Amino acid sequence: MAQEPNKIHIIGVGSDGVSGVTGRARELLQKANLLVGSDNALGFVREIDAEKLAIGTELGQVVQKLESLSTTQRAVVVATGDPLFYGVARYLCDRLGKERFEVLPHVSTMQLAFARIKESWEEAYLTNLATHSLESVLDRIRTAETVGIFTSEKEDPSTVARQLLVRGIDYFRVYVCENLGGRDERVTQGELSEIQEMEFASLNVMILKRKPDRPDLRRGGHRFRRFGNAEDVFAQSRPKGGLITQAEVRALALAQLDVQPTSVVWDVGAGSGSFAIEAAQLASSGMVYGIEQDAADYHLIVANAETFGIKNLKAVQGQAPAVFDGLPEPDCVFIGATGAEVTRMLPTVYRALRPGGHMAVHVGTLENLSANYAAMKELAASVQVLLIQLSRGTDQLEAIRFEALNPTFLLTIDKPER
Repeated sequence: MAQEPNKIHIIGVGSDGVSGVTGRARELLQKANLLVGSDNALGFVREIDAEKLAIGTELGQVVQKLESLSTTQRAVVVATGDPLFYGVARYLCDRLGKERFEVLPHVSTMQLAFARIKESWEEAYLTNLATHSLESVLDRIRTAETVGIFTSEKEDPSTVARQLLVRGIDYFRVYVCENLGGRDERVTQGELSEIQEMEFASLNVMILKRKPDRPDLRRGGHRFRRFGNAEDVFAQSRPKGGLITQAEVRALALAQLDVQPTSVVWDVGAGSGSFAIEAAQLASSGMVYGIEQDAADYHLIVANAETFGIKNLKAVQGQAPAVFDGLPEPDCVFIGATGAEVTRMLPTVYRALRPGGHMAVHVGTLENLSANYAAMKELAASVQVLLIQLSRGTDQLEAIRFEALNPTFLLTIDKPER
């Protein structure tokens, strides 16, 4: 019967090295023939007499090395802190199987950082900028009460502070905890404006603590919905604010258009961009184009997209249909503009639509309903028409009453598959 290979132990260490681990972990380290880890982690156990393999960017080579171990070799993977907390343990277990490993964690540097500033981390949003870019986690940071960040060489504390301030996120108190557990440990606290001017050691944890009574607090556990957000969360031009597409209409239109994760969407007459933004959140791997001729509204689209942390939305300033040239074929088109120009552009939009695509037109008057219905009947055999009549409940003393919104119409057609 073939001999089973020895377990590979993944051991967490701190800056105090071998002296800071448990007796069992120390014994396993001393018996090891091979130590695997980052240069930093191996530096903490330099007194151990064993072959040492530094983990670089090519983790596949480490997997191959561990796979080739003989049945008599004893290998230990050394990691800083808790190997299962943004560490290498998960990667190795996924590649070689959990049964090959035993994990002995140490206190993570994130735990130490929160302990140093005497704050709880049980509800904090935690992220690692070595594996997630700041852009990709910005909206989570924007709406969190407490944030713990493993920074990276590219996005260090001063860069993070600077990028948050550029985006108007100025309401956090900042703590940067460097070289935790080491002799040169340091904790720096200050405003984002102060942190952006400082330099820090590469081994650091950055903690953001929201100041009391500041904006963008979570409401009901979430800052923004994926769709159907209230009109007042979007920046709007005045006196045109009342023209923004109503939340319920947006939800219906997105459903009628069947927006998918990879969809290309046009929002024609995008205004402040409310529909385009919610379409972009549904088409997370696709692209949305918010087309708007008014310069002020164009800048509102850009500002609202920034507020929502949307990166797959491109604002296009210009008059339709002239600006359609150069845009990719859409899977879905929403037209929220008004006036006779909408009726005239419908054939152009329909021709641009991909086979199997969907087009929806939102109108607010009987005259526009009649004109657009007739034009859409020329393009497709079937036009679906919804009369949307909404009333929203409001509390009045101990009773509830309903306030009716102006009725509107949603017209939708589908383009046949080839």
